[in-house]
Amino acid sequence: MAVIKPSVPKGTRDFSPLEMGRRNFIFDTIKSVFRKYGYQQIETPSMENLSTLTGKYGDEGDKLMFKILNSGDFWGEAESRKQKVESFEFSSKALTPVISEKALRYDLTVPFARYVVQHQNEITFPFKRFQVQPVWRADRPQKGRYREFFQCDADVVGSDSLLNEAEFVMIYDEALSRLGLKDFTVKVNNRKILSGIAEIIDKADNIVDLTVAIDKLDKIGLDGVTKELLERGFTQADIDRIKPIILLDGSNEEKLRQLREVLAASAIGLKGCDEIEQVFSYLKLCQLQTATCELDITLARGLNYYTGAIFEVKTNEVQMGSIGGGGRYDDLTGMFGLKGLTGAGISFGADRIYDVMEELGLFPEDAGQASQVLICCFDKDGELYALPLLQRLRAENISAELYPAGAKIKKQLDYANSKHIPHVILIGSDEMQSGLLTVKDMLTGTQHKLSAGEIVAKFS
Repeated sequence: MAVIKPSVPKGTRDFSPLEMGRRNFIFDTIKSVFRKYGYQQIETPSMENLSTLTGKYGDEGDKLMFKILNSGDFWGEAESRKQKVESFEFSSKALTPVISEKALRYDLTVPFARYVVQHQNEITFPFKRFQVQPVWRADRPQKGRYREFFQCDADVVGSDSLLNEAEFVMIYDEALSRLGLKDFTVKVNNRKILSGIAEIIDKADNIVDLTVAIDKLDKIGLDGVTKELLERGFTQADIDRIKPIILLDGSNEEKLRQLREVLAASAIGLKGCDEIEQVFSYLKLCQLQTATCELDITLARGLNYYTGAIFEVKTNEVQMGSIGGGGRYDDLTGMFGLKGLTGAGISFGADRIYDVMEELGLFPEDAGQASQVLICCFDKDGELYALPLLQRLRAENISAELYPAGAKIKKQLDYANSKHIPHVILIGSDEMQSGLLTVKDMLTGTQHKLSAGEIVAKFS
């Protein structure tokens, strides 16, 4: 048999114990904040029926879905279809529904919509849920872009209250502050304001073109945005009216005041201003810990998807793209027949947050730590002596290991260092005779003689 070179599929990764410790630190922190705000955890299957996912993300999304071949003789079914239907073609579009009925989930939002409709009689509305699970996309792998990655989502459905939007900002503020970030901005905008801008220049039908262009302002500059708008059919007069809006400066209050003047003739634009103002008024009462909340008119974030508030989170401490985002959407469940159920949601970019924390050195030293204590024995007698102590430590929820006797003490201590285990208990003949065991601090090198009871008390 040929030797197979071990590898993982492109766009996927293994995670070491250290990386898993750090990733779980991020996930556990975010989950604890979600729970604090009343969100309950659900999980959905890794695979969904292909019919559930198809058509929900556009043609490009359909192409990037990982389809799962039917079990058994899937090709026989295709051959049979060809024999029965003369016009049947062996094209990817025609074959897919015949040979594949399931796909790996592309995101957490569509499965959540399916979940809400399927369990609507068991759910109390408004329903606040969070999910931390992997998703899969057949994208071209590159730095920071993977085919398998985790999403950390929180959504509320069945409530149109703007308090939800304010709480999302507070969730970002608290979770990222707990993770150690000290300078980050939660940018806020509203789809209705963007619609109002398109309306006042009589380009309501071109709102996607308008927002796709102005969303690139920080990347291509004003000249680049102008050039793109001209290429998309906007006139110089249109651009002259837009410029003062997208270049708004000052405090959030000053920006809103200027927007109200510009959007005076647009009812939907003014409604967007009212909604933003209400969110800001909630936040003033709640007093954010760390985050700066900023009204950013150029923020668009997938305009076709969102219908109200839009969020994006940026760290100001390192060069990095957005580390979170979300917004309000109407009729989340309409695609599955349950109409009129409005919702709003946010997501944390766990992989980017990991990179930020690593660059800033924010992970606690014990984030990847497996055990608090390692018991090292000189011989088999010491091993038997250590077992009752090992059980006492674990009974007190103290993570502890016993290194199997037979290895030299140096090798056992090297093991503790490699796993960043902070304390070692040494058991030899002297320790067993006296009942006082040697406890070594692996960081400082200091040693103390303690009884078994004192050791349990020390680490409890």
